[in-house]
Amino acid sequence: MDPILQQLQREIAISLQGLDATQTQIRPSTANPDKWSIQQIVQHLILTYANTEIAINGRLTKGAPTRAQPTLQQRIRQYAVTSLGYFPGGREAPSPVCPPDCSLPLSGEELSHKAAVGLARIDQLFAQAESLFGSRRAISHVVLGPLSIYQWRRFHLIHGRHHLRQIRAIRTVHRV
Repeated sequence: MDPILQQLQREIAISLQGLDATQTQIRPSTANPDKWSIQQIVQHLILTYANTEIAINGRLTKGAPTRAQPTLQQRIRQYAVTSLGYFPGGREAPSPVCPPDCSLPLSGEELSHKAAVGLARIDQLFAQAESLFGSRRAISHVVLGPLSIYQWRRFHLIHGRHHLRQIRAIRTVHRV
């Protein structure tokens, strides 16, 4: 696995270590039930991996990278996220990557395994796309615009870290 995604996989596993299926249902605050639980945060990450998989497969099927060019605003966002490691908060997730409100409770270990499977799948596809498209901007992101495979890997790492901070905060507040 690529070192960037391998690092993300390790960080996910550490953040979920020791949580049982009840603890993964904890939300940041009982006063705000709209905030995601630990499980929903991880499910969101897994959904982003699945959506990335769809986008990569689309480009691989076409056998060509995207022709789209990033706007100035997209270039600024790309630089902030993939170069500086800054992920802005407060943005609502697009509906395709919003986790369900209710699903079978899973332990931290089970969630970590599911995330690892999703990361392994996109890692394999990233490697195929990189060998086909090289370092060019290959696949478009809904907000950041067209990204290279390296930028996609960095996006997933920085996005993942953004949400892992939320998990750590929940664990700290609830002492789990």
